[in-house]
Amino acid sequence: VQLQASGGGLVQPGGSLRLSCAASGSIFSINAMGWFRQAPGKEREYVGVISKNDDRTCYADSVKGRFTISGDNAKNTVYLQMNSLKPEDTAVYYCAAGSYYGLRGTDGYDYWGQGTQVTVSS
Repeated sequence: VQLQASGGGLVQPGGSLRLSCAASGSIFSINAMGWFRQAPGKEREYVGVISKNDDRTCYADSVKGRFTISGDNAKNTVYLQMNSLKPEDTAVYYCAAGSYYGLRGTDGYDYWGQGTQVTVSS
């Protein structure tokens, strides 16, 4: 399975960005697509996850109500819509794929994209 993340950039506080993650390869075993982020000097942290089977979603408290994950199974792509962005959202964002929905640890995911930089600054 290969994951390709895109859509990062520089945005002002309060602004919005949409990240995309396209999956290819042997995706039949994938049941969950997650988003994580890693700020400089910090550990990679969970952002949210979507179930490939029924589109259930779950989010970290820090982004709940501001970020939305959606999926397009026909395109094998998931999206992370980020609204009301804050400087503390600045990080490299990674998409990940795994077999089980709802897992929040990085070890719950088998495949990772290359990451895309999101910078929130005025």
